[in-house]
Amino acid sequence: MQRPPSKEASERITINRLVGAGAGGDFAGDVRRGLTATPKFLLPKYFYDELGSILFEAICLLPEYYLTRAESEIFARHADEIVEQAARGSHLTLAELGSGSATKTRRIVASLLGRQRRLVYVPVDISPAALEAGASALLQDFPALRVTAYAGDYDAALPRLAENFDAEARALVLFLGSNVGNFDREEARAFLLKLRASLREGDSVLLGADLKKDRATLEAAYDDALGITAAFNLNVLARINRELGADFSLRHFRHAALYNEREGRVEMHIESLRAQTIRVGALGLAADFREGERVHSENSYKYDLAELSRLAAATGFDLTRTWLDAGERFSSNLFVASGD
Repeated sequence: MQRPPSKEASERITINRLVGAGAGGDFAGDVRRGLTATPKFLLPKYFYDELGSILFEAICLLPEYYLTRAESEIFARHADEIVEQAARGSHLTLAELGSGSATKTRRIVASLLGRQRRLVYVPVDISPAALEAGASALLQDFPALRVTAYAGDYDAALPRLAENFDAEARALVLFLGSNVGNFDREEARAFLLKLRASLREGDSVLLGADLKKDRATLEAAYDDALGITAAFNLNVLARINRELGADFSLRHFRHAALYNEREGRVEMHIESLRAQTIRVGALGLAADFREGERVHSENSYKYDLAELSRLAAATGFDLTRTWLDAGERFSSNLFVASGD
């Protein structure tokens, strides 16, 4: 059970809830657009309500989901080296996009506080509950840490990052796990260009990227034997029921995951097991489903090292260093903001 933050720790954290970010109006509008589109889709950012965030933390513990273990292995072996490469003799301010529980982040925090007396940490997450829990755990263990957090989506948070950067310190932004993989190729470029605009020359992004590999390994990572990923995917339907008064019966849908080799991505879908009509009360919407019809709910794009180098060059960064786990399944890539 998460310990409540002490009074002293509470004084070292500020959580900013960004107006409009992830708000119900956006959810309703995006659900309407997705369920009336051909083919149907739902946006993956809506996985992360309170239950969805808990389910994702469980996914990270699964034997099939190698990504978290591989990235944690990289940090266990190379955290000090990563920090030294990013700092290059300067102090660092640490930011993180999609921080979640911040479990992996603590190795980077520990390394930073081994070389500088104080640290400002700026996490961003769509889930206020996950954000508060992750930041509070770090504050309990690191008395020299101060947290300024943003609860909201990336578009709302990126313009706020620079408010927290010290003129005398470089910034290191963590974008870990499979986060960049949730963007298609063009979206990834556009996002990194926007992030680059929030940074100064010499600031860094530590970009996690899952590497291309065999179909069986990839599909198992997104369709585990315990069914946790299936519950995570179907929970978005339960969220539509809870928040928008829909009548989805989860028993009449199933989770599907497949590797699209041509696109280099794992796709997650929600498949209707019979012909049915779903009513969404808050939207006044009736959505018809054919038997076997699929709702596209997430992509997870995979990369090779050449693609990552091209991505850096196209978005105003130099890829200065890549670290791999022992099995060469996952990569941590230091993108350093280059001059104009």
